[in-house]
Amino acid sequence: MLFSSTLIGLREGLEAALVVSILVAFLVRTDRRHALRWVWLGVSVAAVLSVTVGAILTYSTAQLSFEQQELLGGTLSIVAVGFVTGMIFWMRKASRTIAAELRGKLSDALKVGPLAVLLLAFLAVGREGLETAVFFYAAVETAQGGTAEPLLGFGLGIVVAIALAYLLYRGAVRFDLGRFFTITGVLLVFVAAGVLAYGLHDLQEAGFLPGLRVLAFDTSAAIPEGSWYGTLLKGIFNYSQQTTVLQAVAWAAYVAVVLPLFLRPVRRPEESKPAEAVKESS
Repeated sequence: MLFSSTLIGLREGLEAALVVSILVAFLVRTDRRHALRWVWLGVSVAAVLSVTVGAILTYSTAQLSFEQQELLGGTLSIVAVGFVTGMIFWMRKASRTIAAELRGKLSDALKVGPLAVLLLAFLAVGREGLETAVFFYAAVETAQGGTAEPLLGFGLGIVVAIALAYLLYRGAVRFDLGRFFTITGVLLVFVAAGVLAYGLHDLQEAGFLPGLRVLAFDTSAAIPEGSWYGTLLKGIFNYSQQTTVLQAVAWAAYVAVVLPLFLRPVRRPEESKPAEAVKESS
């Protein structure tokens, strides 16, 4: 759980932090620092809303019956998979143009007024935050309680993401953001496949889907989840020692379809600088 949670926290956190960096850099470079407070207010509201949603999802299900908890957990796990899939494809397409798009939207918002700037910052960051809240709930459900790894992983990933975004903004470091999002995107495909399989298992346990007792394999003797290597596989790929046929088919089908689509070459009109998304050249 620690690895997958850190990966998602890093990816989501960096996307949100880059968005904030772009907005701040544009205001500073165009000498509109008076609008910074509205950007930070929008970011703060989005962060509070995201934490609130995550807390409600995570800690309000204790009063539900077992079947209701499994139904909710399975449904939100599948929603999280949809978010992950959309996220990796969106950033794959938008990584080269996101800076120009945000600068254009912010310029228009400045003409409308402070509330428009606040709303732009809130929506830009809030999307990432709400996705992270759903991911966090899915990670806690997958961990089956009794561990703080999901929280530690998300916290670590977000802290590293903020630090990287700040260093990029200050020009202290430079790296190929496109390659970074490609590598993390590939890893997230496997993480999402595991979350999908786990979500389907929850729905089977809730009685919503059939096949709970129809196993594709049982590796509890060879690779028990309690062993260090079983724990490692579970933390990275949501490995389950007793996997149903539905889980196995869904995992394989997701990877077989999504991974080739994600890795297919994309035509880009022009190459941009590695850190162009964060800091404009003067």
